[in-house]
Amino acid sequence: MLLCVDIGNTNTHYGLVTNGRTAHQSDVATRAIDDPVLGLPQRIRELRATGNAIDALAFCSVVPAATPRVCRVAEEAGLPWWQLTHASRLGVRITYPEPAEIGQDRLANAVGAHALAGSPAVVIDLGTAVTFDIVTKSGGYEGGIIAPGPALVTRYLHERTAQLPLVEDLATPVESVIGHSTSEAIRIGAMVGYPGLIQALLDAVLAELAQRGEPAPVVITSGGAASVVAGRLRQPTRDIPDLTLLGLAAAWELENGG
Repeated sequence: MLLCVDIGNTNTHYGLVTNGRTAHQSDVATRAIDDPVLGLPQRIRELRATGNAIDALAFCSVVPAATPRVCRVAEEAGLPWWQLTHASRLGVRITYPEPAEIGQDRLANAVGAHALAGSPAVVIDLGTAVTFDIVTKSGGYEGGIIAPGPALVTRYLHERTAQLPLVEDLATPVESVIGHSTSEAIRIGAMVGYPGLIQALLDAVLAELAQRGEPAPVVITSGGAASVVAGRLRQPTRDIPDLTLLGLAAAWELENGG
């Protein structure tokens, strides 16, 4: 079993991947990633205690300061570790001008999309930030788009104004688009208005690809905020919640001759 770890700015998501399936997914706070009790060391002990034989740890990180910490966790647990970078074997060629600038999670998503759905593909990963990653037949991984995620929008409104409250519930369905409180109004703006932003960006990407003669891509959604756009986009989408972990596992297999 491969322990795949996706180190994000706020949370670190992990899971065990074997034979293309992910199990035991959970999160730890990135700031506590190496904490003996709150972080990965305890989670690894718990996984092993329930009979899971972990062979190695593969990770991607958008937090450089966390990289040596997760490596140390792996070494102390007796696990060989591997980090996905732009120099790894990905199964997808990169035509992005500065590959080192690409977030490792975005590379994992591109690998996962190509492995699971083929190319071309557009991956929309909705988290703290929203990223679009475009993989084409002609150019491989070409690049994409970065926008603020819905939770970041509501937090910014709270932090940059004197009276607007922090609204964190972006899961409960909106029953009316006429808000009867400030919190309701903010929720409506995030949950009803936000898919419009994603739709506009997706339409622009698809139009440009079509103009270039690219085949119609599969559109994949992922990330903790994917529910905000579920069923609200005009194009059919395929939601793969564990895409980053599966992409990590696919890249690890390529790197290790699998």
